[in-house]
Amino acid sequence: MTKVLITGGAGFIGSHVATTLAARGDAVTVLDNFNDFYDPAIKRANAKDLVGVTVVTGDIRDQALVARLFAQGEFDAVIHLAAMAGVRPSLLDPLHYADVNVRGTLILLEELKSRPNTRFVFASSSSVYGANDKVPFAETDDIHQPVSPYAATKRAGELLCFTHHHLYGIPTSCLRFFTVYGPRQRPEMAIHKFVAAALAGRSIPFFGDGTTRRDYTYIDDIVDGVVRALDRCQGYEIYNLGESATTSLSELVGMIGEACGVKPVLDRRPMQPGDVLITYADVSKAQRLLGYEPKVPVREGIERFVRWFRARNP
Repeated sequence: MTKVLITGGAGFIGSHVATTLAARGDAVTVLDNFNDFYDPAIKRANAKDLVGVTVVTGDIRDQALVARLFAQGEFDAVIHLAAMAGVRPSLLDPLHYADVNVRGTLILLEELKSRPNTRFVFASSSSVYGANDKVPFAETDDIHQPVSPYAATKRAGELLCFTHHHLYGIPTSCLRFFTVYGPRQRPEMAIHKFVAAALAGRSIPFFGDGTTRRDYTYIDDIVDGVVRALDRCQGYEIYNLGESATTSLSELVGMIGEACGVKPVLDRRPMQPGDVLITYADVSKAQRLLGYEPKVPVREGIERFVRWFRARNP
């Protein structure tokens, strides 16, 4: 039995990871501050559904709380998912993003200095590739052009992880997630927002000319990658976790319309600052070292999401 702390464990990805680890017999503790970035009731409902999981309300920036948790929990591993998320919101409050995503990560890493055998899995983002024009994106790419504060904070987190691994030997896996979607997805994210609008007969906010492309990754595939990275965490490694396929915005909206059985109405808007033209994951390293094999193509994933959404919103 592995003792695991999951920060942000009541959120979208975290609640799925917590459920999976608890189901296999791990002792799981969730730390979440239930902030109001989106409706806290959603995260409260996620936490209520967690079976056999200890849920602690608190902030990763509370050093005293973090120290007590580590002393009491004697964790074998930490999966660090807590963060301020989103490219566009980060443009509005970059100081807060830096405080949570950089300082909060550093507080956890500092706690691990005296526990160097504790595995650390850090949730990074495909956003770190920024203005990279080489596709697909590989972990060895030179990434020095982040185009949003969010992206910069995630790259800073990776660098801090390396520093603490180098100095203290903390086994670390940094996971670059590519546009994760599925049941429990945050309501402000594109697929959730588009499905809700389509089923309600509202227009869909449509940024740019529809040619931007994203590597959409279904939640089950991400959870599989996270668990594999946890179980194989040694040294310092960075892994892309994506589907390794791209879908244009126009194609995505078309699939959503088909799954919802409606003709989408578009509210056309200009491209937003911080957006990139494409994300596309080279997952060959994760395949080779983790045995990661994404299984849910985007069309099937959207159909699954629409079924879940309809069940939640009859």
